[in-house]
Amino acid sequence: MNKVVANADIALDGIEDNMTLMVGGFGLCGIPENSIAALVRRGTKGLTCISNNAGVDDFGLGLLLQTRQIRKMISSYVGENEEFERQMLSGELEVELIPQGSLAERCRAGGAGIPAFFTPAGYGTEVGEGKEAREFNGKMHILESWLRADFALVKAWKGDRFGNLVYKRTARNFNPLMAMAGTITVAEVEQLVEPGELDPDEIHTPGIFVQRIFQGSDYEKRIEQRTVRKRS
Repeated sequence: MNKVVANADIALDGIEDNMTLMVGGFGLCGIPENSIAALVRRGTKGLTCISNNAGVDDFGLGLLLQTRQIRKMISSYVGENEEFERQMLSGELEVELIPQGSLAERCRAGGAGIPAFFTPAGYGTEVGEGKEAREFNGKMHILESWLRADFALVKAWKGDRFGNLVYKRTARNFNPLMAMAGTITVAEVEQLVEPGELDPDEIHTPGIFVQRIFQGSDYEKRIEQRTVRKRS
């Protein structure tokens, strides 16, 4: 039951070239900073990364783009990363852009064991090209498949050594969904506590979905675009 490992380098044992990874977070909020840094150190190549975003040029998944470790990105928002844009336009990086709600549901479906579902999002656009379409209640829908990964890398606010996780605010957007959809799920947490210290009613990811957990450190928690109100 004790799923604690010492650090990110040990937690990522088994990640090999050409694997598919889910990487949690929303923008730069709730991203597994320690795990991403460990991936850079490992030098693993040819990765397919499923993530809401591709980080920024010098932070988040942008660090793996700089080192050319990512072969394909499956994302919904990539507008803050110039290196991503350069690699995509030059053909160095394979990209699959997905409507944000569809990305979330495809991850959730992967964790729930639902191989496919119909959604109206993307019908009549490039997103729907080549996909089966059906009409439901007078509206056209396209068939989307689940997403799963060899490893899911998530970040939580608190976790216990059994792998139960609690996320904070916006970090809940993708982390809980991805935690369910990895063959091996690695959770890094800001606070590692003993079993029984977490209120069962506040647990977002039950430990059954988590195989490894470690306490992270030195979180920057950057903001993509800081907007402040001028003093009156």
